[in-house]
Amino acid sequence: MEVQETRVQTDRVLTIPNILSMARLVGVPLFLWLILRPEFGGPKSDGWALLVLALSGVSDYLDGKLARRWNQISSLGRLLDPAADRLYVLSTLVGLTWREILPVWLTAALLARELMLLVAVAVLRRHGYPPPQVNFLGKAATFNLMYAFPLLLLSDSSGWISSLAAIFGWAFAGWGTTLYWWAGVLYVVQVRRLVRADAMAD
Repeated sequence: MEVQETRVQTDRVLTIPNILSMARLVGVPLFLWLILRPEFGGPKSDGWALLVLALSGVSDYLDGKLARRWNQISSLGRLLDPAADRLYVLSTLVGLTWREILPVWLTAALLARELMLLVAVAVLRRHGYPPPQVNFLGKAATFNLMYAFPLLLLSDSSGWISSLAAIFGWAFAGWGTTLYWWAGVLYVVQVRRLVRADAMAD
């Protein structure tokens, strides 16, 4: 979760929030394997995949809350948390697109935003700036997508529950994609301002 810059930042590695973030990262390949098992002749493990995704959401909430409460905000944590968010989004995109639950155009739209952010971060590094901080809008986008993906996975069955999951899943996906791009555009604007200010200073 997003942390406040007013808190003291440390270089500690083995903190409870960092361990939670590392556990989330370990869960990424497990989640991808569970979601893709049916594509390789295995049984459906969507329930277990949903459980891993739910646990990642809980740890995402806890790592930021504990970092603030216990004053364990760290440089590593600032890297691990957004990295885990992006990897879960990417792994879910791969799994759901492979299983044809998500359309290719939606996956392409979300991946294009990630590519735009990678270019922006590269420009910042070339000018000696760190990556932009995760803002509330970016977190809200990820929040919506992390609700959309499990609901869409749940919709890949039959019955009224799957029909209801599809309705809410696509609603969250629409809002999440919109906010994801909005946050990305704001990052690019921020990068442009920094680079322009740097050029004027020279």
